[in-house]
Amino acid sequence: MAYIALTIAGSDSGGGAGIQADLKAMSALGVYGASVITAVTAQNTHAVTAVHGIPLDVVAAQINAVLGDLDVDAIKIGMMATPEIIHTVADAIADFSGPIVLDPVMVAKSGDPLLADEAVRTLRDVLLTRATVLTPNLPEAARLLDGQSAATVDDMISQGIDLCGIGAESVLMKGGHGSGDICHDLLIDASGVIAEIKAPRRNTKNTHGTGCTLSSSIAAGLAKGLPLTEAVAQAHDYLQGAIAQADDLGIGQGHGPVHHFHRIWPA
Repeated sequence: MAYIALTIAGSDSGGGAGIQADLKAMSALGVYGASVITAVTAQNTHAVTAVHGIPLDVVAAQINAVLGDLDVDAIKIGMMATPEIIHTVADAIADFSGPIVLDPVMVAKSGDPLLADEAVRTLRDVLLTRATVLTPNLPEAARLLDGQSAATVDDMISQGIDLCGIGAESVLMKGGHGSGDICHDLLIDASGVIAEIKAPRRNTKNTHGTGCTLSSSIAAGLAKGLPLTEAVAQAHDYLQGAIAQADDLGIGQGHGPVHHFHRIWPA
């Protein structure tokens, strides 16, 4: 029997992030990926030029269709542009009892906004309590807490604990937006740091879809029944390999995608 993960997110026409990145990562890691599209974006490696939200009844119908038939082992939730979509998703997954990875997608790699200001509070109030693990980058964590981006590892720990305090079971504070030659990712629960993962910071502009890829990779690990710390560690290792071959992949002229299938075919 196949392991199954469901991604609920937006579509990236350029193929590097969103639903497309999620399904590629899940497939590369040996997990069957199902999908629910919350928005269609006109997007490439340079910019997001248009966003069209999927009607709420269609979002709910997609979720009901998948959960009503497939034995989903884990869910990853990504882009949800409006409060209404967030409420719709929360209602539709209310009876799901498996692990949920919540990636609070707010801004595209190009800098274009993907989450309306009024939706941030809704995301915090409605879905944080459903998150087995929340996976914010530093600006996203700060926005969820109405604060400033963490400048130090101690700041990251404090903000991670605060996010657990308002509902998340655990938080993976991603250090990609930090400084220094070493990138620190911290897995945190209400008691503090569970695990710290370090990696050299790579000098590349081709990091489009890294957040989507990491969160969906974690969901793939959880779908296989891995403990959270192991799922995070394996997802991190997979992503580092995907970033390492991103320049050789050479897709687009802007912020290109990582190489999701680096373990299967070389760039």
